[in-house]
Amino acid sequence: MSNIALFSEWLNLLLRWAHIIIGIGWIGASFYFVWLDIAFKPRDKMNPGVYGTVWMVHGGGFYHVEKYTVAPAQLPPDLHWFKWEAYLTWVTGFGLLVLQYYINAKSYLIDPSVLAIEPWQAIVASLSSLLFGWLIYDGLCRSPIGKNPVLLAAILFAIILAATAMYSQIFSGRGALIHVGALIGTWMAANVFMVIIPRQDKAAKSLMRGEEADPSHGIIAKQRSMHNNYLTLPVLLMMVASHYPGLVSHQWKWIIVGLIVISGAMVRHFINLHDAGRHFKGIAWTLGVAAAAFVSAAVVSGVRPERSGDLSAVNDAEVMTIVNRNCVMCHSAAPSHEAFDEPPAGIKLEDVDELRRYAEQVRAQAVIGQTMPLGNETAMTLEERDKLGIWLDQQ
Repeated sequence: MSNIALFSEWLNLLLRWAHIIIGIGWIGASFYFVWLDIAFKPRDKMNPGVYGTVWMVHGGGFYHVEKYTVAPAQLPPDLHWFKWEAYLTWVTGFGLLVLQYYINAKSYLIDPSVLAIEPWQAIVASLSSLLFGWLIYDGLCRSPIGKNPVLLAAILFAIILAATAMYSQIFSGRGALIHVGALIGTWMAANVFMVIIPRQDKAAKSLMRGEEADPSHGIIAKQRSMHNNYLTLPVLLMMVASHYPGLVSHQWKWIIVGLIVISGAMVRHFINLHDAGRHFKGIAWTLGVAAAAFVSAAVVSGVRPERSGDLSAVNDAEVMTIVNRNCVMCHSAAPSHEAFDEPPAGIKLEDVDELRRYAEQVRAQAVIGQTMPLGNETAMTLEERDKLGIWLDQQ
């Protein structure tokens, strides 16, 4: 492996590590504060202006937390802000998008069988979709529609479905799914950077000037915070979905994504209602909807178009012709592909016995997922994939 390739690999690992760790911090803080907001209760004795308090125990200590209806009369100089978790989660995630999908656009972002475009065109499409996606989302939230939570949720759901369909017509299967996650993640991070923190900052500065804080700042910030809360579980699954061949290549990705969003949001809704003290019997329906949506997504993912032509039997010679044309350039003892010094994952496919040995991996990546060859550089046809699948079935 060259020094450049080795450096790129370790940088990728570092960014993934940071993205996961910081993301856990952001999600943990978000979930904790939503629970905290629900758990506040009025007490017999409270300080002036306090809406409610919560008593907690953790790590051998007892904690007493107060929440003000709007804000206290004065703020201490050591006020803590929860913001860097969101900012750095997005920064590391975008860094991964650049390193994995922009730099290697031909391999991971573009599929000529979907749309034959140049890397720079794919990158422009990616960046512009994230920017305009945020502007549309933010505009809807600020419009009169934003005052109707149910209508707003329905429109945002439709936008996610439309974005999935659009990405599926531009990018590879992997690229499409990762961009659905990136779009939602951008909404969430921008909510913190563009709305929640600025609103809280305005309220804090008003108090420091001895003025009464505008309660609308807290209302708007809470709206965006709840959006983030309900979008967290769906976006997490979108970020890992590109590793699952059954989702990557499916012709109805927009349906599967919609069902995943419903499932994740319903699980989050159940947790929120449960934390609010609602009895299980009254909220169990949310888990039923989540389970039904998830099972439906699995069922839909199994629906595939029928194989083309007369493919009743494929012999060894035919299948090795297909493999030699499309796979061996990478998966051989001495790869001819410029990106590899050794076969990826140690998988060699230079003869029939090796093809049998790695049959399930080949089926998942080349037949079902259609993610191999990378970027479909060899223009592997659906008929070739079907023949490969038939041969594997025969084994």
